[in-house]
Amino acid sequence: MKSNILKVPGATLYYEVRGSGPLLLLIPGGPADAGVFTDLAEHLANHYMVVSYDPRGNSRSAWSGEPEEQQLDLHGDDAAHLIKAFGAEQAHVFGTSGGAQIALNLAARYPERVLTVVAHEPPCLQLLSDPKKALADTEEVYNTYLREGAGAAMQQFLSLSGMKEEMVEGSVDAQPNAEQRETFARISRNLDYFLAHGLKPLSFYEPDVEKLRKGSARIILGVGESSQGQLVYRTTVALAEKLDSEPVNFPGNHGGYGTDPKRFADILHHILQKTAMEKI
Repeated sequence: MKSNILKVPGATLYYEVRGSGPLLLLIPGGPADAGVFTDLAEHLANHYMVVSYDPRGNSRSAWSGEPEEQQLDLHGDDAAHLIKAFGAEQAHVFGTSGGAQIALNLAARYPERVLTVVAHEPPCLQLLSDPKKALADTEEVYNTYLREGAGAAMQQFLSLSGMKEEMVEGSVDAQPNAEQRETFARISRNLDYFLAHGLKPLSFYEPDVEKLRKGSARIILGVGESSQGQLVYRTTVALAEKLDSEPVNFPGNHGGYGTDPKRFADILHHILQKTAMEKI
């Protein structure tokens, strides 16, 4: 793995590169950074030049000045800058959670840069048939953060999204190694920034369905095979219906790329191979 920094307007982006071949950009969600994709990227590096990065404001990607409210257009611009920096005309893109929202923004605004977007469980609340409760719950999490801090707000967020049990189940897995502990520590330090400046913009963003339908990029929606009943499962299905597509099942739940990276990588590779064959 090689790492580097890319200067973009108003910030510097930390990124990691593995393997060689067609460019595959991995975008993490919420407060996460490139570290959550370590195992997934290793499994994909035999087929692709895999680039994973810390979104602006997270971990090692710093604002040039004071942190600002997250803007999906700015995140989309950053992703486009990364693709351009590698000299690639187009890239495959995988994004999960808030990173899936960024990937969808990129595809809508820079279709010439994108071959395939695989959007894994994007939290596009506005697309629910009745989004009022989900939007109100998100506002309440934000208000809890202002009143009681990050710990209480994250507990509420996990409970309302249906992911609290998922986190408890994950805690009984094997002990994390040193690299995983470092990743967890970095993400923990990102929670204040995420709750103050990212939770609402990432959750309230509404993908441009018309541009995605008319654009040249192939859009695939992914759900976890264990995510049924969770809020992000429902938002993904809602977007898939608007795009007249069927979501693809991936292993595990919202964090399946980390809990079963080999099988997750195999399914992702199969999807991207299909795009490559269609382009021939």
